[in-house]
Amino acid sequence: MIDLLVAGGGPAGLVTALHAARAGLSVTVVERRRPPVDKACGEGMMPYTVRQLEALGITPPGKPFRGITYLDSRRRVDAPFRADAGLGVRRTALHSVLTDAASAAGVDLVTAHVGSISQDSDSVECAGFRARYLAAADGLHSPIRRSLGLALPSRGSRRWGLRRHIHTAPWSERVEVYWGDSAEAYVTPVADDCVGIAILTGRQGSFESRLAEFGALSERVNGHPHGPERAAGPLRQRVANRTAGRVMLVGDAAGYVDALTGEGLGIAFGGAELLVRCVLAGRPGDYDRQWRQMSRRYRLLTAGLLRAVEFGPTRSRIMPAAAALPGGFTKIVNLLAY
Repeated sequence: MIDLLVAGGGPAGLVTALHAARAGLSVTVVERRRPPVDKACGEGMMPYTVRQLEALGITPPGKPFRGITYLDSRRRVDAPFRADAGLGVRRTALHSVLTDAASAAGVDLVTAHVGSISQDSDSVECAGFRARYLAAADGLHSPIRRSLGLALPSRGSRRWGLRRHIHTAPWSERVEVYWGDSAEAYVTPVADDCVGIAILTGRQGSFESRLAEFGALSERVNGHPHGPERAAGPLRQRVANRTAGRVMLVGDAAGYVDALTGEGLGIAFGGAELLVRCVLAGRPGDYDRQWRQMSRRYRLLTAGLLRAVEFGPTRSRIMPAAAALPGGFTKIVNLLAY
């Protein structure tokens, strides 16, 4: 019997496996897709997320960014980071370095479907494996979360994320956020010759149709080669509890507010470390409380901003307020960055 079985080999699952292996646990990761795995995401890691990887000895290839810039048709507001830089990293590049690190740490990586789960007071069984504990890192629409009755109905409007890579040199050393009437476009430098554009919107449709809402940005990238479109959503996922017996949810499977603030990976990596500590202590029941404490600031700030974004009259005041109070805007950005 192995110590920890990880269902899902994305960044959250691989970092969970790394923490476990380096703590001396036997670990197997089960993932149905072959690496590297891509995903629709903004691909910008905030400074504290970069430090989380550095603590594991991992430095993925990418492009540093030194703050966030908000723009609309009339205004521009810059929020520089007070210290360390963030890092724009293509998801496939991040997945490759994490896969290599997990393999080097002795993690058993298996390509298979997880399937059904059974557990008793001593172990969990799935995908032909028996383990003392299971980390469910199976994504935003986690089948494991649903099968264990941990998923709650989402409230409010639904939002989706769209992403495409544009092959052009980055024109800013910050992540740019273009503010539209009903959507936001995030431009992240990810390489010397590439930027990623992620669009968050409450309206379903193609990447091109949503990009057309941002005239200046659309004109800037028009005619440049681009990669395929990827989509994800609905983004908001509510969870009743992150523990069910010997199963613990981690990463997007543990619940998601919105991609507005770019904290998904940071929360995933923080949750991975907490999960392994609970395994080592033999106290999986402590995990949900610790996860809530760890993620509290992110969840409150993101939920507050999301409510403002979803309410039209408030949304229209966000850019004027940021422009009028740039110091306050910078403070909020740095609260999320560190």
